[in-house]
Amino acid sequence: FNGAWNGSLAWTPDGTRLLSAGSDRDPTIREWDTSTWMQVGVRKGHTGTVYAIALNPTGTLLASASEDHQVRLWRLSDRRTIFKHSAPVYCTTFSMDGKHILSGGRDRIISEWAVPSLEDIPKDQPSDDALQEDTPKEQVADNILVINTTARDACITGDLATADRLLTQEINTHSNDYNSYANRSFVMARKADWDHALDDALKSISIQLSLMGCISKGIALCGKRQFQDAMKAFDLAFMFVDADLNKTRLLLLIKAIALFNANQHEEAILRVQELATTRPNANTLACNVVEAYLHVQLGMNVLDGARRSEAAGHFIAAVNAINFSSMSAIHSKYDVFVVLFGWDLKSLWLTAHQHCCHSLFRAGRREEALRSYRHMMDESDEATKASCLDWSTAFKQYYSALYATKGDGALAAGDYDRAIELYSLAIDLDLATDTIFANRSKARSGKMLWDDALLDAQTVIKLTPSSHIGYQLQHAALHGAQRYDEAIDAFQTMLSKFENAPDTQTRKLGQQYVNAERAIQETIKAQLDDAPHRLLNTFTGRLCNREVQIAAFKTSTEYKELLSSSLVHVDLRMELIKDVVAMYFRCVTLSHRWEGKEPLLNDIQDKVVDELNPVGGIVKLQSFCKTAHAAGYLWGWIDTCCIDQTNNVELQKSLNSMFVWYRTSALTMVYLSDVPPSSKPGALARSAWNRRGWTVPEFLAPKVIRFYQNDWTPYLDDRSPNHKWSVAIMQELEDATGIDAKTLVAFSPGMINAREKLQWASTRVTTVQEDIAYSLFGIFGVQLPIMYGEKKQNALGRLLQEIVAESGDITALDWVGTSSEFNSCLPADITSYEAPPYTLPSMSEDEMQKSVSSLQDTMVVELAMKLYSSLDHLSAPRFAHRRLHLPCIAFPVTEVRRRPIEHKETYLTYEVKAVGLRDLQITTEDRLLQLSQGRPARQSFLLIRPWDRRLLELPDYADDAESVDDFTLHGSHGGEGPVDSESSERAMRLIVRLGQPFSAFLLAQQRSGEYKRIASDRDIITQVKDADSVHGMDIRRLEIL
Repeated sequence: FNGAWNGSLAWTPDGTRLLSAGSDRDPTIREWDTSTWMQVGVRKGHTGTVYAIALNPTGTLLASASEDHQVRLWRLSDRRTIFKHSAPVYCTTFSMDGKHILSGGRDRIISEWAVPSLEDIPKDQPSDDALQEDTPKEQVADNILVINTTARDACITGDLATADRLLTQEINTHSNDYNSYANRSFVMARKADWDHALDDALKSISIQLSLMGCISKGIALCGKRQFQDAMKAFDLAFMFVDADLNKTRLLLLIKAIALFNANQHEEAILRVQELATTRPNANTLACNVVEAYLHVQLGMNVLDGARRSEAAGHFIAAVNAINFSSMSAIHSKYDVFVVLFGWDLKSLWLTAHQHCCHSLFRAGRREEALRSYRHMMDESDEATKASCLDWSTAFKQYYSALYATKGDGALAAGDYDRAIELYSLAIDLDLATDTIFANRSKARSGKMLWDDALLDAQTVIKLTPSSHIGYQLQHAALHGAQRYDEAIDAFQTMLSKFENAPDTQTRKLGQQYVNAERAIQETIKAQLDDAPHRLLNTFTGRLCNREVQIAAFKTSTEYKELLSSSLVHVDLRMELIKDVVAMYFRCVTLSHRWEGKEPLLNDIQDKVVDELNPVGGIVKLQSFCKTAHAAGYLWGWIDTCCIDQTNNVELQKSLNSMFVWYRTSALTMVYLSDVPPSSKPGALARSAWNRRGWTVPEFLAPKVIRFYQNDWTPYLDDRSPNHKWSVAIMQELEDATGIDAKTLVAFSPGMINAREKLQWASTRVTTVQEDIAYSLFGIFGVQLPIMYGEKKQNALGRLLQEIVAESGDITALDWVGTSSEFNSCLPADITSYEAPPYTLPSMSEDEMQKSVSSLQDTMVVELAMKLYSSLDHLSAPRFAHRRLHLPCIAFPVTEVRRRPIEHKETYLTYEVKAVGLRDLQITTEDRLLQLSQGRPARQSFLLIRPWDRRLLELPDYADDAESVDDFTLHGSHGGEGPVDSESSERAMRLIVRLGQPFSAFLLAQQRSGEYKRIASDRDIITQVKDADSVHGMDIRRLEIL
């Protein structure tokens, strides 16, 4: 009823009736016939939640305890209140014999009340707080006032001029009529004509001292603020009441009202309250009426001064003083107050309640205001409701619109609590529109009150079923409640319902749904482009291809939440979609050493991993899935069974993609099968895993890695999420691999420092010989065909050819050992890179400047600049059909003489002389044709210095062309134009560097004119003889087989 909830239930002893009690919105006790469940009785009187009701053992009396601090006793037969008692009570019950009522409440006191005998209460006696409309009119006023009916009626209707005229006529007719003088004094007081009022009062007393004369004098003196004399006049009036308690009470009330009218407000109200409590068992109706009227007057006074909370307090006091709506009988019963002071008692109850509602609203006490309004309407009889219908409608319209507007502001500001409160107030006024319910749904969603928001959305749908707004709100609430299936269904239902709707907004929603699905699909595709085609579902233990993975995602909560979110937030960022998709499809990769019989694709296809016989590699596979799932990952990848080894196309694609898969994995688990539990530091370095070729990219590529011992516990018991953060583990790995820890943690693939990367792999071994090259494809960022059977020289040659051709980096040519059949400038085996490359002697800046200064004294700067320009314009080295086109500085060999062999040796040593170079010795496996001056040459040789652009002190050759052009020397073409100091300085520094020792290649010319490199077992280090040798350098581009 009215949105109230039931606080208590009670059965009659015979079970034929059930009684229920409501909360503050409907503090009513209702009686139900259990045979029909029809309501057969209502008891009103409480103004707050009824917390408890109880029946006496005989079922004739009902006790109720309420939030309004009252315990009430009701007679069940005629529904009349027998008595009430104020107390903060929340529970009540009868004693077993039904003779006492016990009650308890917040004051922690249990009170016991004696139940009066039913015979002591006449059935026709109305209760104090429920004066009936048909109460006989008591002539109390006649016992105090003596006034003719016409004059009285004029005073009652407010026609003071007529009353004045009639009383003056009486005075003129009967000059000694002291009552007429007293009555005219009352009229003058009503007009605030205090001087004439006092004159008439004194005239009345002078004729004859009387009750009316004393009252009129007291009123007039109060008006003139002569309070001491006024009180004496009132005191004198008590001589005429003949100890009549009713007259005494009325006289005291008149005295208080006179003080109140003279602005002695506090004293007046205090007098009324004291009068009401002097005799608690007496009829206090008159006191309550007067107190209510005075509070209404005070409330209206301060309300005009914007003291709204204070005004509300007065109106609440007035409402509490009179708890019945029919005031006609009161107006008649106490017309003495109407005659003397012009009070309108007929509208007192309504005025008090209406002003109470307004003042509470304006004071911001909105819930109290609504309770007050509902209480007023519930307590009103039909006549009162009819009389205030227009006011009620205007009241609800005004405040409903007001709080809806304020709610909109709060909603816009993100103050959801206040918005909900304001919209609820508007709704509780029974004039809410679909817009208000819609906005409250938004506010409740903002506050994550999803169930409440859903109820409001459903209300919007009922109010405006032809609008999409309710369905949108329904979807938003269901989405917020994480009921994603229902949310998506609700959105689809809306699209279906309004499929042919002409409005633009509905069409936009349909397009929004299509766009959301498309964006997610595109993101999934982009995510899986860099992922393996097959993955292990660590939860189900099944191997899943790409289609199964996507299907699993579309049935997941993550997908439904994402799709639903896309429908709630039109501007949902692609970053969020990518994050959700990436989180779902994040994959754990396994780095391990193949041992014994590993399970392949056909061994686990369409099977559950956990159900396989745990032997051999199956145990490792099962443990991997279990460990990955325990770490929170749904997908896992292992190279044994997730690749179809029999499909060459898939195998080639997988090997070329493997570095990227490890790179993009959420975690790489490294399984060290030969590292037992609780191993000490150093076990990782000694593990066979650390000697395998494929493991190099497997620990360089991942951003997150964890090492596991053979029982799948973390290595060194390091349970951090990423062992790349472990200084101890990374230091151990650095010592074992020669790769510095910084690179281990943040490796970037590419061809920079190619010679160093080749050295990392130089000690590694692979089961299949070509894999030593294939395993490095990802490290260098290249993709080349996988051709098992081509042999390792060819595989390594293709890789090195790609590195040199793409990067121009000639450090890959810096090796010692045996030449490759692929090209003589390349090594036959990766082990040729094991020895560190020759490091040019360092030169301090001071030494450089001294050398430059010395050259400027002996050499023309212009010649240095010409040499610089020639070297600057050399193109990068390149491969074509296995032939290396190498830019270099060539030094023709003039003599090759083999040293005598003392013992049988694998390598031969030759003494070599070349134009412009110091003499040197070269050791090689090859037998060279000896060459000497003056003898015909059967084969020519060259010692060359491969050209390294870094000597120009410019950006690397791979940098953009602009950076190269920026460093082009002025005046380098034919010597024309001025020579700037920066250019000449750079040219002279080049001359100094060319004079330093360098690593040379020995080339033997073939019959067809090309050259082949003569491999050596050590670096060939040589140096130009002098500055003139530098000036005459022979710059060439040679083709080497």
